[in-house]
Amino acid sequence: MHLIARFNAVFATPFGKVGIRTEANTICEIVYLPNTAQDVSPNNALARQAVRQIERYLKHPNATFDLPLADVGSVFQRRVWQAISAIAPGTVQTYGQLARLIGSAPRAVGQACGSNYFPLVIPCHRVVGTNGIGGFAHHAGDGYFRTVKRWLLAHEGINYNSDSARAI
Repeated sequence: MHLIARFNAVFATPFGKVGIRTEANTICEIVYLPNTAQDVSPNNALARQAVRQIERYLKHPNATFDLPLADVGSVFQRRVWQAISAIAPGTVQTYGQLARLIGSAPRAVGQACGSNYFPLVIPCHRVVGTNGIGGFAHHAGDGYFRTVKRWLLAHEGINYNSDSARAI
C-alpha cells in the first residue's frame, strides 16, 4: 500500500480515491486507492491541474488529458502505453490485438498494462482479455480493481458486468 504522505493530492471519485504524485514539473504516479484513504488537498499547481483534468474526464468520458508525465518505464512499456493511449474512449482492444499491433506477445502487453504509472491518463482500462474483462493493475479476480475497471468502461459506454462484454 502506498503511503498517503507521498501524494501531492488524494481525492474521491465514484469508484474510490485517486492519489497523484508529482516531482519537479511532471506527474510521477497516479494510483487507485480505497475509499478509506485520507483526502489530501492538491499542494502544487500541477497536482491541481491533474485533479481538474481527471474530474473533467469523470464528468465527460471523451475528455482528453494534457499532463506532463514522468519518463518512466522500460522502452517496451512506453511502446505499449503509447499504443494504449491511441485507443479511443468507448472502445476496447484485447491484449492480443495490442500485441499484434506492436509486434509482441499478449502476456507481455498485459504485464506492461499492469505496470502503467498513469491510469486514466494512459487508459489501460480499455485493454481487455479475449474472453472477458481481463485483469487490472496487476490484480486478477473480482475485487476493487476490477470494479474500478468495470466502472471506467461503463462510464465510457461499455458494460462488463459479467465476464463477457456487450456495448450499452
